[in-house]
Amino acid sequence: MTDGRGVPLGLVVAGANVLDYKVLTETLESIPVLRPTPSPEHPQHLCLDKGYDYDGPRQIAYDARLTLHLRRRGEEAKPTPEHPHYKPRRWVVERLHSWINRFRRLLVRWEKYEETYEAMLHFACGIIAWEQASLLG
Repeated sequence: MTDGRGVPLGLVVAGANVLDYKVLTETLESIPVLRPTPSPEHPQHLCLDKGYDYDGPRQIAYDARLTLHLRRRGEEAKPTPEHPHYKPRRWVVERLHSWINRFRRLLVRWEKYEETYEAMLHFACGIIAWEQASLLG
C-alpha cells in the first residue's frame, strides 16, 4: 500500500498462490500510522486493479470509508480525459514495484523464512521512504 507519491505505507507477505483480495484487510491494517478521518472535503482513495473485483473488497473499502477506484473485470480502459487535474493512479504502484526491484536481494526470493523476507521488505521500504522524504525537503 502506498501514498499518492508511491511511498510505501504498509505491506503483507503472502504466497504467490494467494489471491490479492484475500489479504486486503491485513494490508490496510499493516499501515503503522493512524489515518486521518475521511470527510467529503478530504476523501481518502483506494485504487485497486481488476483482481479485486469481488464483493469483499468493496465492503472493506466501504467499512473503512475509502473512495474505491476499481475497474470491473471485462471493462476496457477508458480514454484519458482531457481534464487538467486528472492524475492516473495505477502507475504509483508500478513505480513502487520498480523501486523494490532495485534491491537485488528482493528481486529473487532466496530467504527460506517468511520473517527474514518480510524484514528485508521493511528495510527496503524504509530506505525508499527515507529517499523520498529527503527529496521533499
